[in-house]
Amino acid sequence: MKIGIYPGSFDPVTNGHMDIIIRASKLVDHLLVSVLINPQKKGGLFTIEERMEMLKKTTEHLPNVEIDSFSGLLVDYAREKKAHMIVRGLRAITDLEHEMQMAQINKNIVEEVETVFLVTNAQYSFLSSSAVRELAMFKGQVEDLVPTYVGQKLKEKFM
Repeated sequence: MKIGIYPGSFDPVTNGHMDIIIRASKLVDHLLVSVLINPQKKGGLFTIEERMEMLKKTTEHLPNVEIDSFSGLLVDYAREKKAHMIVRGLRAITDLEHEMQMAQINKNIVEEVETVFLVTNAQYSFLSSSAVRELAMFKGQVEDLVPTYVGQKLKEKFM
């Protein structure tokens, strides 16, 4: 069974994330969408549990997708989960340098895990969770940027 991991903070999950999740789910038998618990980042808009719940709700139509969380090194998590592939989304050329560096470091640590880059759909190339958070905070339109359920959760946060 081919297992892939799509890691991220997903604070909140956007339509750009969903584009990568849907496409990555077609490349593997089982896709773990894994929320990073980063002790260096304090808080966030949504708790880890809220992010996982939003991801579960927005991916429930994808039978081979599982939502999980992890802390520590991604390659250790990949080894633990017996993953073959790490999926990373690229929005723009500016993402490539950092993502390549991380992929090469990961490959140096765990040779058997490949990193696969998926270029996001052009309509989402400008989209980031931080931009969505800021837009929602100022009561801007986020309906076209996030799944419907996530849009509802954002409205609840800023009521």
